[in-house]
Amino acid sequence: MGYSIAGLRSWRETVRSCKPAPFMDRFEPLRRRTIALVGLMGVGKSSVGRRLANALGMGFRDADTEVEAAAGRSIPDIFAELGEAEFRKGERRVIARLLDEEPVVLATGGGAFMDPATRALIKAKAVSVWLKTDLDVLARRLARKDNRPLLTGRNPKEVLLQQAEARYPCYAQADLTVETGDTAHQASVDQILKALSTYWESRVQ
Repeated sequence: MGYSIAGLRSWRETVRSCKPAPFMDRFEPLRRRTIALVGLMGVGKSSVGRRLANALGMGFRDADTEVEAAAGRSIPDIFAELGEAEFRKGERRVIARLLDEEPVVLATGGGAFMDPATRALIKAKAVSVWLKTDLDVLARRLARKDNRPLLTGRNPKEVLLQQAEARYPCYAQADLTVETGDTAHQASVDQILKALSTYWESRVQ
């Protein structure tokens, strides 16, 4: 039995015009709240976050970039001229503003979740995900970069060990923990999507 070209065209146009029913969109619940990625520098909060946002059809915001835009200067300059305390205050204001806007995937700075007020804001208005990666992997990544003010003139592994000891108890308060390895970013995205889906399913049961 044959099919006419006109018939095939009509069928394809009909398929393209059909929108999936809401219940078929398995990621819809994940777009209801901002997804805030927390963790040490170098874990991939920005690079993985952009891919996660794309997979979910959400916007993406990088808190560090937003802080720089608000301050009109780079983060290294803010640290050098104003100090870390002032940077954290500005960071808190920026994150508070972003959390009041439409849900996005938000990459936070490594120290943001350490601030009690910022942590409370994130826990109240977002789903927080701790991206946890082996310190040796992070040290290798960071050794290739020179844009981290906290690493200036210091051994990356030593800094990471100190930060892990101080920050892991706070990161552990995140809603979810996703352990990522030295793998492709897409593998991390898949892990996060699976963890988020399980999280939302547990909340509606």
